[in-house]
Parts: sequence; C-alpha cells; structure tokens
Amino acid sequence: MSRLHRICPVNIPQHIIQRGNNHQICFASEIDFVTYAAYLKEYANKFEVDIHAWVFMTNHVHLLCTPKKEGGISNMMQSLGRGYVRYFNNVYYRSGTLWEGRFKSCIIEDEGYLLQVYRYIELNPVRAKMVESPADYKWSSYCVNALGKESTLCSPHFLYLQLHKNKEERLVAYKKLCSYGLSKEQLLEIRDNTNKNLAFGSQRFKLEIEKLTGRRMEAGKRGRPKAT
Repeated sequence: MSRLHRICPVNIPQHIIQRGNNHQICFASEIDFVTYAAYLKEYANKFEVDIHAWVFMTNHVHLLCTPKKEGGISNMMQSLGRGYVRYFNNVYYRSGTLWEGRFKSCIIEDEGYLLQVYRYIELNPVRAKMVESPADYKWSSYCVNALGKESTLCSPHFLYLQLHKNKEERLVAYKKLCSYGLSKEQLLEIRDNTNKNLAFGSQRFKLEIEKLTGRRMEAGKRGRPKAT
C-alpha cells in the first residue's frame, strides 16, 4: 500500500510527533537537547516555519508549528532529522536509523483548539510523571509561554497573544489555563488525530480541509460495512 501524501496547508498550524525507533532514547545528555534545539531553530528559519510550542522528551519530540510556505514542515523535519541523526551517531559511535519512520502530524483549527495543543505539549512531562510542575521541566516551551523566558526559537501564535495585550497579564492567563489541564476526551482526540495524520477541530473545519486537499480528515468507523 502506498503512503498517503502528507497534507501541509500554508498558514495552518500542525502538531508534530517524532518518536525514537522502537522507543529508543534520542537524547542522552544535556548537549543532545541543545544540539537538537539548534538544528530546529536553523531549519525552522530556513524553511519559514513558526515554532509556537515544543517539548523534547527522552525518546520523542512534540512540536506545534505553522508553515509559512509550501512544503515548509516536511523540508524542516527532513533536514532536522538528517542533521541530528548524523550528530547522534557520531557522538555515540553508532550507525543506522534513530527515528521511527515518518513523523506524525495533525492539522489544527485555530479557534477553540490550538491552545489545547499548546497545553497538551507543555504538560507532557507532568503526565509522564517526570516532574510535578511543567515549570520544572527544562526542555519545553512552558518557561517561555508561561514564565516569560526569552527565546529566539519561539514564535507566539496570534491566539496566544490574544490572551492579553499586556505581556505579564498574558503570562498569568496562560499559566492559569495550563493549571486546568485537559480532559481525558481531549487527550484521546489529540493523540488519535495526530497518530492518524488527520485534523483536530470542528466538523466544519474538517470538511473545509477535505475540500481543500481531497483527503479524508476524520477517522472512518471500524468494522465491515452493513449490507444494503
């Protein structure tokens, strides 16, 4: 079966997951995280992709980003993957693949859905029970979006900026939003749509993307079709 063509409309945000092959470790030291972040910044700038949120876990990565030109995300992830694998293999005297095939991605509707994905990504270390507070995890954008840490990697989405026109009030509003977490249903929906490369949003949004791309953006029902 041929692979489905990846959908990457310009100016529509996406949630990306890149996992280590067979759940293997992708970051074994502090310098690994630093190097990955540097490659991400380099190729995001080169291929015109805005990075809004991220978390680098031990064996996988989550990104929330918006491509500003056609093919931006695919080109960024391919270059990022190749560059980091060369670095990792050289440092740890290994060869072969590091990542688990193609990255997973999910197109996201702005209004009502985007900030859910912000929280999904930045609260990942808390759900994994690695830390009690997202502020305790160094390798995520939470310290940027909730605590005001300066970052040349982060490009805030306009919906995040609309939380408040004043920066300090915006940080407070976002921190409060993160304190609510996400429901089990929201978590499952984000995971399911991302793993299946579908769309996360309203029914109207999914239909619009289907018309735009000719690809189904909602999972079909399981089981054999009923006889007619």
